[in-house]
Amino acid sequence: MPELPEVEVVRRGLRQWVPGARIDSLEVVDQRSVRRQIGGVQSFTAGLIGRVLQEPCRRGKYLWIPLPADGVSGHRPPTDRPEHALVVHLGMSGQLLVDTTGTPDQRHLRVRLQLSGPEVSDAAAPHGEERTETELRFVDQRLFGGLYLDRLVPAGDVAGQSIPSSVAHIARDPLDEHFSMSTLHDRLRRRRTGLKRALLDQSLVSGIGNIYADEALWRARLHYARPTETINRTESSRLLAAVQEVMKQALAEGGTSFDSLYVNVNGASGYFDRSLQVYGRAGKLCSRCAGAGRETLIRREKFMNRSSAFCPVCQPVPRRARR
Repeated sequence: MPELPEVEVVRRGLRQWVPGARIDSLEVVDQRSVRRQIGGVQSFTAGLIGRVLQEPCRRGKYLWIPLPADGVSGHRPPTDRPEHALVVHLGMSGQLLVDTTGTPDQRHLRVRLQLSGPEVSDAAAPHGEERTETELRFVDQRLFGGLYLDRLVPAGDVAGQSIPSSVAHIARDPLDEHFSMSTLHDRLRRRRTGLKRALLDQSLVSGIGNIYADEALWRARLHYARPTETINRTESSRLLAAVQEVMKQALAEGGTSFDSLYVNVNGASGYFDRSLQVYGRAGKLCSRCAGAGRETLIRREKFMNRSSAFCPVCQPVPRRARR
């Protein structure tokens, strides 16, 4: 399932195309991709036709595009505060692709939004120039993702910020400017569980999945089963720094793409999988130990119906482990 870096790569790609674009028409090819929409396809269509898309937003693994109250477009962004948003959940295989009109449909195309770019004034537009027309396509092979309209509510902890009501329970993520290390430390200490289990809890800290949890814990030299109530403030700070470091590196490399499912809006795959240190490397040498002259093999253990990868030397098993 795509994690924070993969979703942020998509958001940044959308930011180049959708702000100020108007939805002229849409086609729901597969109704299962709008199954979360109250009122079904009819409500989804009526709520989007003629609306102007604003700057895409993200929290953790959730992505949304705010919609102004009316359908007024133009080369100047709408000034009214949006009350609703188009929410996108990529699920395991969802893709948001930007294509020019007429491009052949993808095999697993589920929803098509016909967009017209921000109108250029007659005085500024070259003679005979037309508005650029593009399509925003939702492609989803496994159908775990979807699109729906949702009401925006106050974020609560920051004045003036809004968030879809269905996402309000999701905690801020480590790359959010309002994310607090002190808050994270206090929450970890109160949780009384294993460290990796806490990192995967989206109500505690969002955007971290199995891959980046393993990578961050390796960088922070902390075992995945370390009891959260034993973490001191220095270790919490080191862990947060490791999480942010691995997320930023993954972003710079376009995310992690093990197959063709995780792509940006242009269909290009990321290459952070080449930089992974422990995830998917069971039985291979730990690079940090190798640099110190030790031949330590990465170990893989079952964890929460999946697995955890770690170095038994860099990340020693705690005396009192919580799995």
